[in-house]
Amino acid sequence: MIIPKLHYITQGTNVKEHLENIQKACTSGAELVQLRLKDVSEKKILKTALKAREITSHFQTRLIINDHYKIAKKVKADGVHLGKEDICPKEARKHLYSWQIIGGTANTLGDCEGLVKKEVDYIGLGPFRYTTTKKNLSPILGLNGYLTIIDELKTTTPIIAVGGIKLEDVKEILKTGVSGIAVSSKITQDFNVIGEFHRLLNTGSSLEQQYSFKNNN
Repeated sequence: MIIPKLHYITQGTNVKEHLENIQKACTSGAELVQLRLKDVSEKKILKTALKAREITSHFQTRLIINDHYKIAKKVKADGVHLGKEDICPKEARKHLYSWQIIGGTANTLGDCEGLVKKEVDYIGLGPFRYTTTKKNLSPILGLNGYLTIIDELKTTTPIIAVGGIKLEDVKEILKTGVSGIAVSSKITQDFNVIGEFHRLLNTGSSLEQQYSFKNNN
């Protein structure tokens, strides 16, 4: 199975906007959408996730749920993305379907090493630069941060760069050895840039890297 090179992390001032933005992202060719709702009740997240699953299924877009692994299982999302404060990926794995993927958030080499040991399917490493999307932002990595960590880590686990990434950053970021990027603000501001990001990432071409998933039950 392939981990898409471009992840769209949802934004919106309310649940309705998140769903509208998922629709727009899918229409514009997004391959993977991460539903990221903060300060919303679990009941509301479940309701939104069910609607998000309907939209993404129609477009054959993958859906990842941020934080809530039980909701990811309930709506049969393609996986879950776990933050540093969330449940251990190995523990979450016990509750999920064997085909569901698990991503984890990292900011340091130590974070990445821990996630590799916990057998995540991809690592979201960032932030690349300052971003207002996330509260309590970890230290900025920049290109040198990615280069240092990836050089030391030497892993086959896909690394997805995240945090304030713009179109003009893509070529340089890819040179560090990351597998792909996650974008929120830049796509939400203009969904037409999804096509541009795909072009820069060579998405769907013969250069697409394939990663085999471990079939953990």
